[in-house]
Amino acid sequence: MTPFINIALVDDNHFLIKAAEEKLSFFDDIKIKLTAYNGAEIIEKVEDFIPHLILMDIEMPVKNGIEATIEIKKKFPQIKILMLTVFDNDENIFKAIKAGADGYLLKDIEPQKLYNSILETMNGGAAMSPSIAMKTLKLLKNPVEFSDESEVEKIKLGKREIEVLEQLSNGLSYMAISENLFISPSTVRKHIENIYEKLNVHSKLEAVQKAQKNNLI
Repeated sequence: MTPFINIALVDDNHFLIKAAEEKLSFFDDIKIKLTAYNGAEIIEKVEDFIPHLILMDIEMPVKNGIEATIEIKKKFPQIKILMLTVFDNDENIFKAIKAGADGYLLKDIEPQKLYNSILETMNGGAAMSPSIAMKTLKLLKNPVEFSDESEVEKIKLGKREIEVLEQLSNGLSYMAISENLFISPSTVRKHIENIYEKLNVHSKLEAVQKAQKNNLI
């Protein structure tokens, strides 16, 4: 490892960037090379200078920290990313880990613990605040499905397809659906075939579950 660890700080709050800089100023081998105030800005800046590690906030305008983590990890997988946030809810933890974050810390972390977490991450570890580690273990033991916003955006059903799917979710037969919507049974069948294809499913149950998950019905 190089004698210095080059760090990028990403947070939309100027005061909190200064606070993080202050915490890290005690350690001679840490160099703050980049600061950014949203995810889009750090994505642009790492094109010109690749830091060893990014301390990334989550809730930011333009592009949040999880979205930025996904993009940076795709292009620069060698960059370590530690989420540094006040949010410790299960969904943020799950999405950050899924995005490729190397660790998850809370902003109230003490300077020495932050420094140790950076070293741990640079050495291949996964640094986490104790409360985050506990929540992560619980998520592993009892997995929870969180909605994927990107998936919601990709799935587009027509008005008639949604009407057919709503009827299908109520347990109605093709014949009953055709009578209710004043269309032929063969048209109902065609709509359902299109729905299966768009949702990438193979059964009525799968179609209904996926549609509900994505707030289509």
